[in-house]
Amino acid sequence: MLVTPQELPGRVIQTPRLESPATPELPQVGLPAPLFSLPDADMEMFDLADLTGKQHVVVYFYPRDNTPGCTRQAVDFSDHDSDFARENCVVVGISPDDCLTHADFRDAHGLSVRLLSDEDIQVCRRYGVWQAREVDGVMREGVRRSTFIISQDGILQHVLLDVTPKGHAATVYQLVQQLNSRNPHGNRQKHGRHA
Repeated sequence: MLVTPQELPGRVIQTPRLESPATPELPQVGLPAPLFSLPDADMEMFDLADLTGKQHVVVYFYPRDNTPGCTRQAVDFSDHDSDFARENCVVVGISPDDCLTHADFRDAHGLSVRLLSDEDIQVCRRYGVWQAREVDGVMREGVRRSTFIISQDGILQHVLLDVTPKGHAATVYQLVQQLNSRNPHGNRQKHGRHA
């Protein structure tokens, strides 16, 4: 039932928005990816704009460091680090955890993937992955496990939602390979640090 705006003693009731907070708006495939700048586990800034025109970027959002699924996903991406580098692609993981928590998580599991801290959840919101959902009968907000593949020209190519951590890195790697196979000049690094 819609409520019309009206004044009651001590408060104003406004018409509720039609969109659900559980279904935030996602960036659109085929359009420029939203730019962002976030600190990593070493408190060094990662700026997406710095890679535009140079490398593909995989941005994966995950709920929390040191949970089984998030650990599996980070380890798998790290295990494929040299494969992504050969495809001229950088992988970054984003969660609301702080930089120190990221550093502990990275060091405990020997991760090579770069972990970015979005403590104020502004980037999670910009990418539409911060959502409300019901857990055990209680509404909670959190990160929707999602991956965004951005081509080197800064255009969003793929959006993968509600991913399963196991095998996800391999799926993403195949999609990045397809980006390079569509480019007649090729984007692969011939002499990168992982070649």
